[in-house]
Amino acid sequence: MPVVETDVLVVGAGPAGLTASALLARRGVDAVTVTKYPTTAHTPRAHITNQRAMEVYRDLGIEDRIRTVAVPRDAMGDNVWATSFAGQELARMKAWGTGARRKADYEAASPCEMHNVGQHLLEPVILDAALSHGADIRFSTELVDITQDDDAVYGTVRDRKTGENYTIKARYAIGSDGGRSTVAERLGFPMEGETGLGHAVNVWLEADLTEYRAHRPGTLFFTIQPGKDFWLGSGTYVCIEPWTEWVLIVVYDPAVEQIDLSEEAMLARVHATIGDPSVEVRIKDVSQWQMNHVIATEYRKGRVFLAGDAAHRHPPANGLGSNTSVQDSYNLAWKIALAVQGKAGDRLLDSYHAERHPVGRQVIDRALKSVGLVARIPSVLGVRSGQTDEEGKAALAEFFSPGEEGRKRRRRLEEVLEENNHHFNAHGVELGQRYRSGAVVGDGTDEPSYTRDPELYYHPTTHPGACLPHAWLEHEGRRISTLDLAGGDRFALITGIGGEPWLRAAEEISAELGVEIAGRPVGRRLTYDDVYGDWGRLREVDEDGCLLVRPDRHIAWRSQDLVRDPVRSLRQVMRQVLGHN
Repeated sequence: MPVVETDVLVVGAGPAGLTASALLARRGVDAVTVTKYPTTAHTPRAHITNQRAMEVYRDLGIEDRIRTVAVPRDAMGDNVWATSFAGQELARMKAWGTGARRKADYEAASPCEMHNVGQHLLEPVILDAALSHGADIRFSTELVDITQDDDAVYGTVRDRKTGENYTIKARYAIGSDGGRSTVAERLGFPMEGETGLGHAVNVWLEADLTEYRAHRPGTLFFTIQPGKDFWLGSGTYVCIEPWTEWVLIVVYDPAVEQIDLSEEAMLARVHATIGDPSVEVRIKDVSQWQMNHVIATEYRKGRVFLAGDAAHRHPPANGLGSNTSVQDSYNLAWKIALAVQGKAGDRLLDSYHAERHPVGRQVIDRALKSVGLVARIPSVLGVRSGQTDEEGKAALAEFFSPGEEGRKRRRRLEEVLEENNHHFNAHGVELGQRYRSGAVVGDGTDEPSYTRDPELYYHPTTHPGACLPHAWLEHEGRRISTLDLAGGDRFALITGIGGEPWLRAAEEISAELGVEIAGRPVGRRLTYDDVYGDWGRLREVDEDGCLLVRPDRHIAWRSQDLVRDPVRSLRQVMRQVLGHN
């Protein structure tokens, strides 16, 4: 059997796999990516793209391209619950940081905006970025088996066009091949959690609903009708293209309903939830999926790592799926690259599980809790399983009545909508990852406590393990973010007025270890000018202190002030981060 040798085998070409491919190629790592599918995603699937994921794409240089294919930011905000598009509106709330109470939080936290972009539009942009860096990506190439020993990983793949089998021998492998991961199954990665917690159908369709949606623009539209007390009601519409292209998600219970997937049956469901029979509908695709709450107990086994849905599977609530997947790859790619290049030890690779597994656990748990939160809304409105249309209409009429029962239920609705901010405005979950691992070196201080709900609110800090906070600076007449000082496959050392010895130390240790540490002087009238003083309020160290920032923009270490021997201190820290000590 023919053998192809490479440094890294990436299995799967969804958001996680393509991001890993692009990052590895940019660093000059020899890698082969395989996927059994002939193309990138052919349906929208994941769509919410949060600020942390957009920051990764900013680092890859594709933020602007993604913005051009995404639903405009001002068309994301209004979540609506109604009996149908043409029917009675029941509730509305602001989501994704677009409301007056949260907008400033989101704008202050990142140079990037959240976007709504279907996976079928997102993946080609990431693919182009990967190919522009010379990535070797092989479509219609299915992994049929994978093994490993102390020296290498061996993937047996089949070219689905020719039927030819061959082996890819790699030093490392990334299993980013989705919820039915061949990598995880063949190598026996242990999983924990529950599967089959719910069943759903996605109906991708075209229908001009401008009349019913343009005046209350948003990503999600929930229909609530008698007898359907599911968490997504009678069907939830995801906007793909305002206001003419949608995915209708229908949740059902297979124990009581054998859903008819025919076009005729799906059209009937669509028309029932639109509420206007004159609207023309064209169905583009119908697919099924089930709701799981599962995580791999190990993200690493030997020379193989899991990323994306291969490692964590959860409901779509909070829109965290593809975002978490992309951030897995952003954490892992630079570590594998340094290991391949002989510049890092094996302990650096161990930090991937230590850092990303807690994030995966938080994400799957938060998503499942959010399902429970949104599931409360139909019952508050009076909708319950098995009721007749007449009973449902009476319950809704009572909800809007002036009587005590109506007032009680309306107050309860406000409470439930407020609780659902943990579903639709969970900024702390989206941005607030703080890593603890051997690739993070403490500075002798305690991690700062949270002053507000840590799931709802992002708390920026420069404490080691946290992501570098965003602040706007000026450089050569241009506005840039502090995040732009890091990333780009290099470490960064940020210091201020009086911190020149740190910059010289960064140059010396870069040459000594063969690992680039970019010196970044930030302060008033320095190269990176803190013109608003915002960085001074965020940095949490003295002007002559420093922050050492990893290639994934997380703080590796910090020094409160200028030490007697910055070269020695920086050498010791870098060796620890790289797994040499």
